[in-house]
Amino acid sequence: MSITVAIDDLASALAGRSWGYLVTVGPDLRVHLVAVPTDLRDGVLHVAGGRSSTANAAAHPEVTMVFPPTGREGMSLIVDGNASVADDRLEVRPSAAVLHRPAPEL
Repeated sequence: MSITVAIDDLASALAGRSWGYLVTVGPDLRVHLVAVPTDLRDGVLHVAGGRSSTANAAAHPEVTMVFPPTGREGMSLIVDGNASVADDRLEVRPSAAVLHRPAPEL
């Protein structure tokens, strides 16, 4: 089950989530995933960028960020957006966000 998060409500959904997984696509169209500290300022996610992440985002600016639940019963926050490279970091402008519940235990 997913619950849509309005972009205007993203700050409250991010409360307690200081880092997330940045998902980019490389030149071979394989997914590249890194855990990065993240800060939301003025509606833009500011993300520490490494060499591969910034190169990938420059070529394919559509990125996804996944913020894990803050507790065992919590929901993951998934944010899609468009990234631009600024110095050694990425600025991600969110375009959609959802809270997603974990799968049931086996």
